[in-house]
Amino acid sequence: MKNSEKKRILVVEDEEHIAEGLKLNLSFQGYEVLLAFDGASALQKWKEWRPNLIVLDIMLPVIDGLSVLRSIRLEDERIPILILSAKGDSRDKVKGLSYGVDDYLSKPFNLEEFLLRVERLLTHVSWYSNASDSDNVSLLPQTYTFGSNKIDFHTSTACCKLGKICLTEQEAKLLKLFIANRGKPLSRSKLLEIGWGYTGKTTTRTVDNFIVRLRKYFEDNPKKPVYFKSLRSVGYVFDHDSDGF
Repeated sequence: MKNSEKKRILVVEDEEHIAEGLKLNLSFQGYEVLLAFDGASALQKWKEWRPNLIVLDIMLPVIDGLSVLRSIRLEDERIPILILSAKGDSRDKVKGLSYGVDDYLSKPFNLEEFLLRVERLLTHVSWYSNASDSDNVSLLPQTYTFGSNKIDFHTSTACCKLGKICLTEQEAKLLKLFIANRGKPLSRSKLLEIGWGYTGKTTTRTVDNFIVRLRKYFEDNPKKPVYFKSLRSVGYVFDHDSDGF
């Protein structure tokens, strides 16, 4: 590698022989590689290890790859993510790109092409990291307004009917998830996957409790919500009339 600093790559792949093969070849290129074999462990290792790049399969146990992608993008918009998937349908590619993936390679793939794509993504992210903060274009706004409520994600605070409140990390993440999917129904299971990195220990009641809290903050009448609405047998949807940006 041209850069003396070893770049860390998290490979998320449930087929062990493919994962080990990728690890071996990436290691030969001078990268430090960590493996994850399901979506839940991928999110855990991403948070703990903070890799420079993620190679991500879509069809994963516990949490699917697209949910992993969406969860990471709520907190980190810059880390390059390369999807490696047997699902080569154009609709899957479009969905991955809409969720913020940087590159998409269908299985079976050419190893040399894969290694070149990895190198290119890491080169591009090094350019971005050298740019000033003012050059960064966020996928989600730092401030968001709906009704008489204003959220500042930079300071993790909100101005609402209760005055100025400090948001917990989980509250801010859940709000980002709703804002990113404004007007779209989100099931409890999908909220658990993306918002919590569902491992089986978290219950759907956890989601309901957080919704109660958000309604208390942002609804004029929490018992008759206009922003965070329940959808019977589905989950919840967040929406409002004004632009919000």
